[in-house]
Amino acid sequence: MNDFTQGSILKKMIKFMIPILGALVLQAMYGAVDLMIVGQFGTTSGLSGISTGSNIMNLATFVVAGLAMAVTVQISKYIGMKNEERIARLLGATIALFSVISVVVSVVLIVFAPQLSVLMQAPEEALDLTVQYVRICGAGFLLITAYNTISSVFRGLGDSKSPLIFVAIACCVNIVGDLVLVAGFHLNVIGAAVATVAAQGISVLLSVLIIRKKKLPFHIHKQDICFNEEIKGIFKIGTPIALQELLTQLSFLALCAFVNSLGLAASSGYGVASKIQGFVMLIPGSLMQSMSSFVSQNVGAGKEKRAFRAMLTGIGIGAAVGVFVFIGVVFYGDVLAGIFTNDAAVVQEAFNYLRGFALEAIVTAVLFSFMGYYNGHARTFWVMIQGLAQTFIVRLPMAYIMTMQPDASLFKIALSAPSATIFGIVLNVVYYFHYRKQLPVTEE
Repeated sequence: MNDFTQGSILKKMIKFMIPILGALVLQAMYGAVDLMIVGQFGTTSGLSGISTGSNIMNLATFVVAGLAMAVTVQISKYIGMKNEERIARLLGATIALFSVISVVVSVVLIVFAPQLSVLMQAPEEALDLTVQYVRICGAGFLLITAYNTISSVFRGLGDSKSPLIFVAIACCVNIVGDLVLVAGFHLNVIGAAVATVAAQGISVLLSVLIIRKKKLPFHIHKQDICFNEEIKGIFKIGTPIALQELLTQLSFLALCAFVNSLGLAASSGYGVASKIQGFVMLIPGSLMQSMSSFVSQNVGAGKEKRAFRAMLTGIGIGAAVGVFVFIGVVFYGDVLAGIFTNDAAVVQEAFNYLRGFALEAIVTAVLFSFMGYYNGHARTFWVMIQGLAQTFIVRLPMAYIMTMQPDASLFKIALSAPSATIFGIVLNVVYYFHYRKQLPVTEE
């Protein structure tokens, strides 16, 4: 376990953050490989099918990951308090809760895949392919849940290297599966979906084997796996995060539907741009996850000043890297889009979106550092409120208005993302001056 309560903040944060970033890079590659190989060896309708289907799957996956964030925060807090006895009970409750959730979500995705695809306004040429993708991935949702839960546990323990290993295994298997099923057997979207589920299954299996060989500071017994008192803590911290993710992802689904109304080229271009966008968001995403664990440990140890310095350090790291990412996206976005498809119209649409989105690389690093800081303080209700304000006051209305313009373009629609993020930063800065009055005065 890593002790974040002493030593250099910058060194410890970077050391902890790099494996998380690596895991997120591989996760992004996971979905990008599907799109890339289908784009090269499949069809344009296949690109649209995976794009729309991925957005539906992300809705379910991110909600589960948001709820699992509570497990990370609680474990880190118990470690900071030197109260490791409660970890086994917490993990037993986690296994019971997420098993039930994954089964329910899987049934919903399989049964209602056609309705969800129509609701997303999937282009007619890609409707059946979207349904196939959602149903196959939905059938394997238990495996997706298991991966996210296991990773959250290890991040809570201050171990960011194990999740990197787990996702590296999945990514390698997925690449091989895509090459065999899509490039080799020309199964298009079906091949990509099967490869995704198989990769998750192998990753979870191997991760369990790796866990059994590790020396952990606790032991889980069969009687721990139940709906015990720790469930309350998981829901209290995790529900606002999960609800925010749910509504945020619904907003992305709405955005995808807006874009789908512009035609197949725009739909496919948006799908390609979304995968590149996923890579752009890796630094902010790894910052938020690192910050949650880092801050939570220091809060548990009563070191509020160190927790605040950690947030400022994260903002500095993220903004500095974001400048370079911004330049790369603005000037070389078309080159990046060309990796996924040879269709010139799709490449141009993707580039248009990326140019409007580019500023997000800088401003999101600031926003996510604030969010990680508040998550670490278990102020997840505020994180939810500010997220919903961004989405429903700025991002969705602005995207809809841009879609309705006579000269509607992906560039104008994409501007809604950084506009909403800047609005969110303002909200978080204002809230901090209110919240700091409630923090205890500590000596370090």
